Amino acid sequence: MSQAAFAEKVGLTPDKLSKSLAGVRRFTSLDLALIAEAGGRTVDWLLTGRDPLRPSFAARTTAGAAPRRGRVSDAADRFTAAYEVLELLGRLPKLPPMPSVRSDLKRYVDQGKQLAQDAVGVLTAADGPRTVAGLETDVLITACTQTFGVDVAVTRLPDTVEGLTWQTDTFRLVLIGPTETWTRQRFTLAHELGHILARDAQDLVVESHVAPGRQKDLTEVRANVFAANLLMPAPEVRDQFRQVADQHGRLTDEAFSELVVAFKVSPSALSARLRQLRLIDTKSALHYRGFTTEICHLLAAATDAFQRQLAWAAAERFPVRLVAALYKCYADGETTLRPLAALLGMDVDQLHNLLDPAEPNTPELAGSEVEEGDLIFQP
Repeated sequence: MSQAAFAEKVGLTPDKLSKSLAGVRRFTSLDLALIAEAGGRTVDWLLTGRDPLRPSFAARTTAGAAPRRGRVSDAADRFTAAYEVLELLGRLPKLPPMPSVRSDLKRYVDQGKQLAQDAVGVLTAADGPRTVAGLETDVLITACTQTFGVDVAVTRLPDTVEGLTWQTDTFRLVLIGPTETWTRQRFTLAHELGHILARDAQDLVVESHVAPGRQKDLTEVRANVFAANLLMPAPEVRDQFRQVADQHGRLTDEAFSELVVAFKVSPSALSARLRQLRLIDTKSALHYRGFTTEICHLLAAATDAFQRQLAWAAAERFPVRLVAALYKCYADGETTLRPLAALLGMDVDQLHNLLDPAEPNTPELAGSEVEEGDLIFQP
């Protein structure tokens, strides 16, 4: 292809392209985006010759077959490519400080407990007087993004993979899969957040099965302890346990169900937590482990809350901060829509039509007068 033909392909005049290649005129960020798009490369590759960022793996596969590396990498690539574009444009969102593991605590269990207490303190201070247990999962995700700079996406993942976590000096990313088991999704979210705060995820952490109490990896133990203490803080559990027990005279099935609804966890997770805090005995814990989340919501007359959580957990969600930053770059003329379309898994033309729909062809309205007070509808 001639230089003039390439200039036309990318939307530049031959004169401008010639001057830019000669160093007389600077390429704009939009020029580079268009050239990269036309050449099937990334802007980073044009500027540095550097291959796109690829993760190394820290796989946590405690059950089932290990996921294939290529499919796991593909799941992360959509998001890391977006970070690369924002970094090149100088538009990466700033990462706020976050709690860290206490150096004076040697046991991983103690580290997980303390880290959760610190996280609860920061989250509740930033979000007002509400507790973490009182936050719906989507609100908890928003709070984690605003408070800790963690971008969370609910997106399709390879079979057997429940979550992916990856952090660098420029981003903190958690991917969780859509599911009908929304209490498990919530626990996975908390578990992955524990990895982020403990700085465990410099390599991509691939969770094939989050199984509390069954891991041998001490960082997994810490993340599970963190998740349990984040979602079910001991003071809150004890306080609400007393309230429902006093109300019903004892811990009835209905009272236990009310606790499941309040803390938004599975009956098995709550029964284990109550047993750990010595609020119930082993026999009672085994009894309540046989309950399902849906049955508990039925007993507590909270089926609407169950259906709401179920619908949310099964839907895909993209990190709002990441999407907004890419769209702002497009709106400011710094890049094309391709990075945003790639992140969303959409065709560029389809996305363009959604963002900038064509004006309807309605010649019969031309020249017509509209009297004051008439309703005018437009798309």
